[in-house]
Amino acid sequence: MSASKYLAELLGTFFLVFVGSMTIVAAGLTNTPILVVVPLGFGFGLLAAIFAVGDISGGHFNPAVTLGAVMDRRLPLIDAVGYVVAQVVGAIGASAVVLVLTSQDAVRSTRNMHPAAVNDMQAFALEAILTAFLVLIVLTVTKRDPGHAPLAIPLTLVVIHLAAIPISGASVNPARALAPALVGADLSQVWIYLTAPFLGGAIGWVFYRVFERDLI
Repeated sequence: MSASKYLAELLGTFFLVFVGSMTIVAAGLTNTPILVVVPLGFGFGLLAAIFAVGDISGGHFNPAVTLGAVMDRRLPLIDAVGYVVAQVVGAIGASAVVLVLTSQDAVRSTRNMHPAAVNDMQAFALEAILTAFLVLIVLTVTKRDPGHAPLAIPLTLVVIHLAAIPISGASVNPARALAPALVGADLSQVWIYLTAPFLGGAIGWVFYRVFERDLI
């Protein structure tokens, strides 16, 4: 596989995580409600990344999406490893730039975490469920209606953030969750966001195959 595909995944994930993280920082600096700007930051960040380099790599920018592509035999396993490495590097790079521009406390504020009123398993369940829907939509729209994929997928991410920010922190992306946890030097709760999206991705693929079988 061409190295340009890995570079596209790195740059696309960098932009998604950087823009999304900066909207969190900006909301904190301006006392703007998180639910007003952050869902749009991540959604429009993904939209821009897809239009910029999505045609080169397929625009995964998320290891859970890459897992769905592997399970559906759209991407060889060896290439998937390269995708995930590129995504993680891009996400860490984004958080590192946020650190340079702001502070470690600001980076820490961008990590995924759930409030005290929500327990680990509730956050895990929500992350898995929402990732399942995200991967189902990605697999379906890229197969059935690829012309609308650049719009449908980012809008789905916006809705996911609107639904999940107050409960689980809305990750649905292990690379996005790992980066601020590492750069911000706070790994508490990160296990949720490194495991639940992969489970959700696998579940999303199962539902995709069920519906595909019904359409045959």
